[in-house]
Amino acid sequence: MDVILKNVKKKDLPVLKSLAKSLGFEIEKEHKPYNPEFVKEILEAAKEVREGKYVKISMEELDNLWK
Repeated sequence: MDVILKNVKKKDLPVLKSLAKSLGFEIEKEHKPYNPEFVKEILEAAKEVREGKYVKISMEELDNLWK
C-alpha cells in the first residue's frame, strides 16, 4: 500500500521520516521533471518579456477577442 503525504510543514518532516523509519517503512521521493520543451518555452517567454518584446492588451480588447 502506498501512502502520500501532502501539505506537510517543513518542520514536521524530520519527525515523520523518523517515525516511518522506526516502523520499517520505505521512503521514496517521487521526482516528476517538467517537460523540457515546456521549460524551454517558459524561459524563452520570460526572456522576451525582459527584452520588452511583448504586446500589452486591455481587458476590453481581450473581451472583444473572445466574442
